[in-house]
Amino acid sequence: MPDTPSTDSPLTHFNAQGHAHMVDVGAKPAMQRVARATGRILMQPDTHALVTSGQASKGDVLGVARIAGIMAAKKTSELIPLCHPLALTRVAVDFNVDDPDHGTAGASIACTATVQTTGPTGVEMEALTAVQVALLTIYDMCKAVDRGMTMTDIRLLEKQGGKSGHWRAPRA
Repeated sequence: MPDTPSTDSPLTHFNAQGHAHMVDVGAKPAMQRVARATGRILMQPDTHALVTSGQASKGDVLGVARIAGIMAAKKTSELIPLCHPLALTRVAVDFNVDDPDHGTAGASIACTATVQTTGPTGVEMEALTAVQVALLTIYDMCKAVDRGMTMTDIRLLEKQGGKSGHWRAPRA
């Protein structure tokens, strides 16, 4: 029996019988697609100082986290069962380090990932995966001094391309 999408469900990863399946994107046109995602890791001010000063015992925390995020975007289809493997044309992972002395409760580092491809399906999952793995890498490299770090606010900021066009998250 063919694995056809259900006509009465907006969830495209389920067929007419309700079984999970990988969506067939073979007939979709290749086009430029971009997605941006963000997230934040909250930490103690002393941990923040270690990261920003470059004095963490494991080395350049943000440099390693950037590479981890890029690698994660490239491996998303190996982590998320129904994602398509994509030929990514760009992955950028950037960090915004706050100033813990100016109005925040504690300290935090924000991560933003931008992912691009030219293909038949979007890169939202790749951008979200890049952010999460970059933040997990910061946690891993700093957990010896701060096991209470919290990753939060992971979300899609924007996506461009595809049938649904340009979408931006409402301001939080």
